[in-house]
Amino acid sequence: MLLYHGSNMIIDEIDLAKSRPYKDFGKAFYLSADEEQAREMAKFKVLTGGGSTEITVFEFDELSLDDLKVQRFEEYTEEWAEFVYNNRDERQDFQHDYDLVYGPIANDTVGVQIRDLRERKISLAEFLKNLHYYKGITFQYAFCTPLAISKLKKV
Repeated sequence: MLLYHGSNMIIDEIDLAKSRPYKDFGKAFYLSADEEQAREMAKFKVLTGGGSTEITVFEFDELSLDDLKVQRFEEYTEEWAEFVYNNRDERQDFQHDYDLVYGPIANDTVGVQIRDLRERKISLAEFLKNLHYYKGITFQYAFCTPLAISKLKKV
């Protein structure tokens, strides 16, 4: 399958050290099977960091998962919401041990929602509802370890 990474530069080599922490599924290299979603991310990165809209394409063989520890979220669930909360909350030092995480993208108000949940202004159920991506459910792949990244082939 083809996966797309949207950025303000072409990615020649994946370097996890350059990945930012406190993302939906933690510090990882993020890809989408939806090229348009990757393009939207690239446009956002250009707005915030300059450069030009670039899409880097990778091939990923889903049959190569046997030696990876994988977490899959097929829909918005409380388990997914708690996982996103733990990864996004900068007050925690949460680190999971998955090589690859697949699941829905959270909307752009995650920071506000985390604060409200932490301060008990909203319930976990409301947190989950508020994290639904406004354009409908869109999925992302987070390649979290060098082993997972080794399964990608740049096209």
